[in-house]
Amino acid sequence: MSTPKRATVYFEPDVHKALRLRAAANDQSISDMVNAAVKVSLAEDAADLAAFEKRKREKSVSFDSFVQGMKRRGVI
Repeated sequence: MSTPKRATVYFEPDVHKALRLRAAANDQSISDMVNAAVKVSLAEDAADLAAFEKRKREKSVSFDSFVQGMKRRGVI
């Protein structure tokens, strides 16, 4: 594993207290919890990017034309 990097993060007081309490209850550090949360967020971003890549060749439809088509079909 590579050497961890240090960063300063400022939390709102209530968020920090909740993190401290949760970390103690789970017998882990706030740093471990923040790292896990950031990794989850980055994984979601990676999934979104993969979905965009998969769909980039699909025909694009503007909102206006889509709604107008709904109206023509009697949906709205």
